[in-house]
Amino acid sequence: MAAPPRRARVEDVHELALRMPHVTVERGTGGNPIYQVGGRSFVFFRNPRPDAVDPETGERYRDVIVIWVPSEADKQALVQDPESPFFTTPHFNGHPSVLVRASRIGDLSCQELVEVIEDAWLSRASRARRAAWLAAQQRQAPGDG
Repeated sequence: MAAPPRRARVEDVHELALRMPHVTVERGTGGNPIYQVGGRSFVFFRNPRPDAVDPETGERYRDVIVIWVPSEADKQALVQDPESPFFTTPHFNGHPSVLVRASRIGDLSCQELVEVIEDAWLSRASRARRAAWLAAQQRQAPGDG
């Protein structure tokens, strides 16, 4: 019997984002990391905001990670799945990203997190960088297949 897949950790978010080519790290107002490719964010650790709060206590979530997605369809697939830790808020209506609390990142397997981070990078990288990376991986971009 195969061992169950390892669950994702917050450290994996950082490692996976940094593993992608041409990534730079900026710092947000609270010192939170913002991972960018070509000056375009694809993953960032968000400061507490009034739109993401605990429904029982009203306290702002302090551990929200924003991850870009390739399309609105991808976003909806992630946030509408009742088993998914991903969510959105009205503030992000029309924005190609999903939110996930760091405290729930373990709901994902490492492989699931790899796919989400790679897709985030692909959605923000330039056409040339995307094509070079995909060629090296022998893959197609999401939606190109």
